Amino acid sequence: MSESEMKVAQLRAEEIIYRYLPEEKGYPSTVVSAINYSVKAGGKRIRPIFMYETYKMFGGDDEVIEPFMAAIEMIHNYSLVHDDLEAMDNDEFRRGRKTTHVIYGEGMAVLAGDGLLNMAFETAVKAFDLCSNKKDTDRVIRALRVLAEKSGLQGMLGGQACDVDAEQKKKQIDIDELMYIHENKTGALIQSAMMIGAILAGASSKEVDIISQLSLLVGTAFQIEDDILDVEGDEKVIGKRVGSDEKNNKTTYVTLKGLQEAKKDAREMSEKAIELFDGIGKSNDFLRNLMLSMIGRTN
Repeated sequence: MSESEMKVAQLRAEEIIYRYLPEEKGYPSTVVSAINYSVKAGGKRIRPIFMYETYKMFGGDDEVIEPFMAAIEMIHNYSLVHDDLEAMDNDEFRRGRKTTHVIYGEGMAVLAGDGLLNMAFETAVKAFDLCSNKKDTDRVIRALRVLAEKSGLQGMLGGQACDVDAEQKKKQIDIDELMYIHENKTGALIQSAMMIGAILAGASSKEVDIISQLSLLVGTAFQIEDDILDVEGDEKVIGKRVGSDEKNNKTTYVTLKGLQEAKKDAREMSEKAIELFDGIGKSNDFLRNLMLSMIGRTN
């Protein structure tokens, strides 16, 4: 996967995402501005790209995927806005610029996150307008169920709640609880993205199950790499301050298993994901290389 190929994929995803963002007008224009500021801060757009490439790999070729691509990025950005709040990670910078609560205030940032979550589902249901038959409609219903489950208590929100609970109680968590947090706080949305892509393209139940397994491995490895970057990353490259986990006395994969073991485990998870991917019998070199790029990433 070349840098130019990734840039094309990111621009495609952003064009779709921006199309679904609200106009900054009327009485709620301030919260709309905060929403747009949050989404337009940049980022890798990994989740919508994973979704689109999985959809394409299973033969999907129409616009029904687009509302879901925008929706998954809205949910991801809502989680970041709330994660940066003083009550949570208290981060002042993300993607190289000031976080939403620093610019708009804490109250407006909370509302911007709430707004993004609501908008995500308002956007995703627009996929029904693009269905031409009952089979397409049934796939959209299944995709919505995955989106809701993986972003809620059985997914991202559940993982984040456990993370906050551990910090507030200042308790030392073990590797099993940390894996639960990583698999859900970060892994679940990447899992959701790839499963939705497969479902909407008409993949079989067995294929969707394999995608579910491998994408959870990818998402968990991605979070472990994030823990590693907080220790040895370059602030200019990753766009936020490093060392915040240590400053907040936060238990991470690195603090429990050490830097070298964390790198080893992330690599093994990614390699296992590739093994499952290769066994599906479908081909998408860009998607395969994107999964491999999770190993030893720098941002």
